[in-house]
Amino acid sequence: MKPPPFKYHACRTIDEAVGILDSDPDGSKVLAGGQSLVPVLNLRLAAPDNLVDINSIEGLDYIRVQPDHVAIGAGTRQYIVERSDQLHSVLPVVREALSHVGHSQIRNRGTVVGSICHADPAAEMPAVFLTVGGEVTARSAAGTRTIGSDDFFESYLTTALEPNEIVTQVKFDIPSGRTGWYFEEVARRHGDFAILGVVALVSLEGDTVSRARITIFGGGATPLRMTVAEQLITGAKAGDIGGDLLERAASEASAAVRPTDDIHASADYRRHVAGLLTKRAITRSLERAGSPA
Repeated sequence: MKPPPFKYHACRTIDEAVGILDSDPDGSKVLAGGQSLVPVLNLRLAAPDNLVDINSIEGLDYIRVQPDHVAIGAGTRQYIVERSDQLHSVLPVVREALSHVGHSQIRNRGTVVGSICHADPAAEMPAVFLTVGGEVTARSAAGTRTIGSDDFFESYLTTALEPNEIVTQVKFDIPSGRTGWYFEEVARRHGDFAILGVVALVSLEGDTVSRARITIFGGGATPLRMTVAEQLITGAKAGDIGGDLLERAASEASAAVRPTDDIHASADYRRHVAGLLTKRAITRSLERAGSPA
């Protein structure tokens, strides 16, 4: 299939791009990697009047590792992020998650920022962003603002971005102290969208859990934080987390997700998997927190 007709803009500056968006916010789409947008156009699920290509804008392709965060530019390809040893040394969960994004051909073109902005609830990078924490920087003709990870995802394929805004970078927070991590997804084939998945970070102070962030993706209209399960293990001693406590966390996770039935899996199956993955995520994250990741 072919996309509907549109006017193509190969922008050279951010100001040019946001100017086009501001002139027709509801009739414009931003093209970065295009691995989600182009299929949507070809299926005629979207019919913009303007396609705003930001690939030629200099200065959007970077990874900057700072003491407390990692900043990734809007033009940075997923495979560049996946292969960054510097980023992997501080956020290994990002590399693990990216290895499950489509196939290598997809990651060669797709961008981390684009995946987060597309906000598919079964995609890996939105769930990582919500779990790790951080913020996006959004640019419009009116100026720049930041949106925190907890406030960014609103519904299916819907974020807090305004139609006239472009995300220029995303920041991922770097966890402090002894932090373990876990990522797993259940899919029919490697590279498919997940039927369900989990991302987790668990931090220890001494032998006590000081912070826990657990996110299920593929279980609702957005990636979902398992806040009750997080609260159950926060403040507990690592050696006491097992048996009944793990079962309670799993039960709360199963109850917290809001899945639907589809051709890939039933809602009941997804709820069951959410509990199992939550138990695994807590156990493995605690193990990794006790030794280098």
